[in-house]
Amino acid sequence: MVAARALILGVDGQDGSYLAELLVHQGYQVIGWIPKSIDTSLENIRHVLERITLVKGELGDQQDLIDCLEEHRPDEIYNLAAPSSPVASWNDAVMVGDVAGLGVARLLEGMRLVCPNSRFYQASSSELFGEPVEAPQSETTPFHPRNPYGIAKLYAHWTTMRYRQHYGLFTAAGILFNHESPRRDLRFVTRKITRRAAQIKLGLEHELRLGNLDARRDWGFAGDYVRAMWLMLQQKSPGDYVVGTGETHSVRELCELAFAFLGMDYRDYVMVDESYVRPSETVQLVADSTKARRELGWKPDLTFEQLINLMVEADLRGLSAEQR
Repeated sequence: MVAARALILGVDGQDGSYLAELLVHQGYQVIGWIPKSIDTSLENIRHVLERITLVKGELGDQQDLIDCLEEHRPDEIYNLAAPSSPVASWNDAVMVGDVAGLGVARLLEGMRLVCPNSRFYQASSSELFGEPVEAPQSETTPFHPRNPYGIAKLYAHWTTMRYRQHYGLFTAAGILFNHESPRRDLRFVTRKITRRAAQIKLGLEHELRLGNLDARRDWGFAGDYVRAMWLMLQQKSPGDYVVGTGETHSVRELCELAFAFLGMDYRDYVMVDESYVRPSETVQLVADSTKARRELGWKPDLTFEQLINLMVEADLRGLSAEQR
């Protein structure tokens, strides 16, 4: 029996690396797409590199996508490739729109022309809701993105839906809320906190400056969320799903857990810096994942506390190894 083939765009990122692990374990032949125009760290996938095939290309180049699809003929396509920071998206809105938005149209067009029987997953985002009119947010909550990243993701999300409706392609989208791990980029507050806590424990730093400690988020574990992606492409019919824990926790709670795991009191080290404070949010971003739980049989395995402990432990271990 020939193993199923999966193409993961953005295989080097947090989600791509966990998804690659999952699919390799499931017996897939995994093709990992990475950008050819910029240097990319393969650290997240170093442990599975021998079991996947890497290809280089650009989402801005239609021919790159067609060539890849023609050569590998994937059964499943997971598009996780996009700039990942909503805040940083203001620095280059045109690039973000081209990659995160139009790049998806190019990819879907390539799929339509080359492998229309493939199954496609698009990584949508809770940033689609932006300033939501209700809480929690479900698949029927109106979209109202507030930054170039969210706007580009909305274009991609609706294009994914329309290719399903217009051409009959199997295209699914996961509207994922915040998901974290030890592989999270240091620009994100979760990893900023867990790494700094480990640095302070080791005597490498002495304080942590943050913005609003009462800001709340629906945070889950990336390893749980890639399982939801895979489940979406195993269904009889394609659809869109909100994925999140349904719980919110504050930045303050995150700090308390991270420092307590290392035997410290966060109040001795964390300082509020007004330059980091963002405008307050009127409606909370929190997921209603009823549909995903009912139709996919999905639920998160790791609790918030387990997630933060996992991240702190990994940062402490990594920093200790660097010291040695």
